[in-house]
Amino acid sequence: MIEFPTVEMQPHITCKPGDVGKYVLLPGDPGRVPRIAKYLRDARKVAENREFVTCTGQVDNITVSITSTGIGCPSAAIAVEELHRIGAHTFIRVGTTGAYSEYIGLGDIIIATAAVRDEGTSRFYVPIEYPSVAHHEVINALIQAARRVKARYYVGVVHTIDAFYGRHPPEFKRTWRDANVLSVEMECSGVFIAAAIRGCRAGAVLAVDGNVFRGELLRREDPRFQEALDKAILTAIEAVKILHKTSNA
Repeated sequence: MIEFPTVEMQPHITCKPGDVGKYVLLPGDPGRVPRIAKYLRDARKVAENREFVTCTGQVDNITVSITSTGIGCPSAAIAVEELHRIGAHTFIRVGTTGAYSEYIGLGDIIIATAAVRDEGTSRFYVPIEYPSVAHHEVINALIQAARRVKARYYVGVVHTIDAFYGRHPPEFKRTWRDANVLSVEMECSGVFIAAAIRGCRAGAVLAVDGNVFRGELLRREDPRFQEALDKAILTAIEAVKILHKTSNA
């Protein structure tokens, strides 16, 4: 692992100490940053560079930031690393995912407990035997939050991959489904590993926008997609309140 000297201005997210709160929500899409920021009080953009757009605001007098990570684990891990260097300690990925299980519906949400490390980034941190798990406090807070906002949710393992358009035989997907892996996405493993190695907390709440086995995919304008994304955002924000109250940090 490359260790860079400590500097105030971070080279990729272009933020410095004081720009972000201890709690950071991590959407992949930069376009979702302003959408999430609508739920914060006094939200302001503090930085924009490459795929990384950062806003900071308040939730019940808790300073909360939002940083987009782009697509995939390499940039997601960079975001976690640099945000941690300037004071962040709790990360919640807020994104989308494609369900493996037939019983998971479009528009539902998934709270990830762990991620299959089917990507390359985390292998540069620790050997593959090291598990990629969400922090138990974040998982519990997200479950409580999902109940509060009345979201239809599932809790379990997700599958993190590198190639959105990768070609795999049908039995490949069936293997993960039969192992009770709930869905597939592209960032959780990197976020969980980077956070764990740095002594931080991380979790993820994901809106289901497709089903791999049914061949379904929600269009962005579909009301079910918009509602699911809002539920995921509200769940993440409510979880921050719970975490702040229970950990007093």
